[in-house]
Amino acid sequence: MSASLSITSAVTDPALLDLPWQLPLELWPDDSIASLPKGISRHLVRFVHMSDFVVAVKETTEDMARREYDMLRTLQRLDIPCVEPVAVITGRVGADGEQLMPVLVTRHLRFSLPYRALYSQTLRPDTATRLVDALALLLVRLHIIGFFWGDVSLSNTLFRRDAGAFAAYLVDAETGQLYEGGLSNGQRENDLEIARVNIAGELLDLEAGGRLDESVDAIETSNGIIESYRSLWKELTGWESFDRSERWRINQRVERLNTLGFDIEELSITTDGDSTEVRIRPKVVDAGHHTRRLLRLTGIDAEENQARRLLNDLDSYAASNYPDREADEEVVAHEWLVRVFEPVVRAIPKDLRGKLETPEMFHQLLEHRWYRSQDEGRAIPLAEALSSYIDTVLRHRRDEATMIAPPTETISLPPLDTSEIEIVEGDDLPTGSWRDKV
Repeated sequence: MSASLSITSAVTDPALLDLPWQLPLELWPDDSIASLPKGISRHLVRFVHMSDFVVAVKETTEDMARREYDMLRTLQRLDIPCVEPVAVITGRVGADGEQLMPVLVTRHLRFSLPYRALYSQTLRPDTATRLVDALALLLVRLHIIGFFWGDVSLSNTLFRRDAGAFAAYLVDAETGQLYEGGLSNGQRENDLEIARVNIAGELLDLEAGGRLDESVDAIETSNGIIESYRSLWKELTGWESFDRSERWRINQRVERLNTLGFDIEELSITTDGDSTEVRIRPKVVDAGHHTRRLLRLTGIDAEENQARRLLNDLDSYAASNYPDREADEEVVAHEWLVRVFEPVVRAIPKDLRGKLETPEMFHQLLEHRWYRSQDEGRAIPLAEALSSYIDTVLRHRRDEATMIAPPTETISLPPLDTSEIEIVEGDDLPTGSWRDKV
């Protein structure tokens, strides 16, 4: 390693020094490379093993690497879903004395996938819509804090499963700019047009490769981000007018925002002289309403829809076990955690825990239980549903923690014995179908 090597990093990890920085990235040895699916990038990107996690190494210019590193750190501080910046490496020199390109190192987001790797065969209509909806939500969150992306696309986004939907994470911030005074309508419209054009091109590319369902219209789907974005933006930032006698609509607006996963900092309420009309406009403070509540009550860190689903089960547990008296919310949450959630997690075989994130597994288990109960016309105990879910669903899923190349053979494992598992539960059964969603 050259003595001139410079590492700028917020992560103190000596393993950074062990990587072969003296080699061009395209020549790095196979034993360093992690076999993970990549999206389309204008730069050379490699996934690399480092300590007990995987990082993405991207060759770029020094100015762009440092700018993107700083921008990702800023977005993290603002609680925006994005990849974690690890380091900027400059001063790389090859064995022949030739200067090598600087690199940006980011941490691979576990259980996330680029849109191309989500489906091995075809992108179905509902899946394409959910991806665009997730990206629209991410774009709204970015615009609310005054961030102009400048290169909105599916390729620059990673997706995590979120209780039947997807959560989108920003990957590439090199074209982004943060404006303290917020974005103008023109800047927002520019980002929307970039998104529409890029998504249409990406879906048409899938279509050309035979990976897009025939019923999916690439142009119509890409136009969907405009509609989804505008609807959400209006709900989060738009004025609403109503008669003074309908003051209950103020609470209704707040509840709708909470349902969407947003908390508000304040409401702007105005009246016009002697008019009977009231106008309100919320000031959104942050997304992640249900995520923060679940984390506060249980310590479980989940995506927003997953958190909403787990909180529903917690509320059902409270209603079933404390029907005649009010119980302390934190006490009930602790009971639910140790008597319902944790026994389920412990019962999942260790070799299967990398299939999905734990909150997503729990969500899918509840839905599996609901469908079995519907099919058999009886209330399926959670322990029985767990055994069935593991054997008929979970064992057959690909491993999304690492997403290494698909296995070439199937290994038969004995069925799980859940006879010794004690799970105290409520009567909650979910609606909706994860079986109909990828």
